[in-house]
Amino acid sequence: MQPLHEKIDHLLSMPPYDQSPAEREAALLELLKEELDYACERHAGYKSYVEHWPVSYRSAARISDLPFLPVGMLKANPPLSFVGTDEVRRTLTSSATTSQAPSRVVLDAPTSRRMTKGTVVIVRDFIGPARRPYLVVDTPDQKANGNGLGARGAAIQGLQPFASETTYCLGVSDQGDLTLDLEKLKQFAATHKGAELLIYGFTYILWNHFAKPLMAKNICLDLQNVRILHSGGWKRLQDQAVEKSVFNQQLAQVVGCSTDCIVDFYGMVESVGVIFPDCPEGNKHGPVFGAVIVRDPLTLEPVPAGGYGIVQVCSVLPTSFPGNLLLTEDMAQVIAYDGCPCGRRGISFRFAGRIPRAELRGCGNIETKRSAMN
Repeated sequence: MQPLHEKIDHLLSMPPYDQSPAEREAALLELLKEELDYACERHAGYKSYVEHWPVSYRSAARISDLPFLPVGMLKANPPLSFVGTDEVRRTLTSSATTSQAPSRVVLDAPTSRRMTKGTVVIVRDFIGPARRPYLVVDTPDQKANGNGLGARGAAIQGLQPFASETTYCLGVSDQGDLTLDLEKLKQFAATHKGAELLIYGFTYILWNHFAKPLMAKNICLDLQNVRILHSGGWKRLQDQAVEKSVFNQQLAQVVGCSTDCIVDFYGMVESVGVIFPDCPEGNKHGPVFGAVIVRDPLTLEPVPAGGYGIVQVCSVLPTSFPGNLLLTEDMAQVIAYDGCPCGRRGISFRFAGRIPRAELRGCGNIETKRSAMN
């Protein structure tokens, strides 16, 4: 029988959006059942939770019948873990306000490797495999180091496989504020004019410390052959009443590209390696190694196309913690269960905000812990 890790790696080697819904459901259902077996062998408490589920996972006919875990359960401290402390290579910790406990996710070496691979597979489908000059709209101190890796640093690092060289264009003032290094930015634009480029920044940073300063000076960088990726930070822009369409139009104007070159993606610490970029139709899609279920808030049954509900994310990537079947605190609308005009198979959906009265949660800070966990 093929080992579990080889089955997961096989899915990671496949085109991420080519399988039909039926093919994906069949493959993921059996693999997720194996991962539940694996998890139950390693954690008595999780086994008890799973075995008290209304439907036995071993006889479940749908992924939606498998026992999911509310994402808030990952706030446990010490973290829920399926591996020994000597196997933990990194602990991911979501950001939280002072009144909230963060989620804590432990990664062993195989899960960490799959996390990186999963992100690369997804991003490659949207921007291609080529390495290109990489402009980071952030400060160099966001890079990973031995002491920790924040959410911004994690996203920056996740795109490094697509970089031929990396330039940071923000600095920090004496007052601790982010500042745009306009001369460095102009030099980057002049050096790489006409080249295929990649730009990344947190959403609110791109707006407040890149787009707005350039708009104020009426500057256009004239970088037409570029892909701009951004994530996180929409809550801060909502506070400023910045609509997504305005964000895209103004950012495209100062860069000198089409709005089609701007890709917003969503990800969460608790579902490592699975991110959801916008396709050209403005929809998000689950990859072949994961799935998305949108559940009715009252019945918890999957909603029909056009319906709104609570997002559940499914992933076969983690084997070091219970991150395979997670009910989030986010709402979404199912656009269709197949047939998105962009050509990507499977469910297409759009996020629709937080569950009413759900506690606010940041998009994630990642802390590297080399030492064994208590």
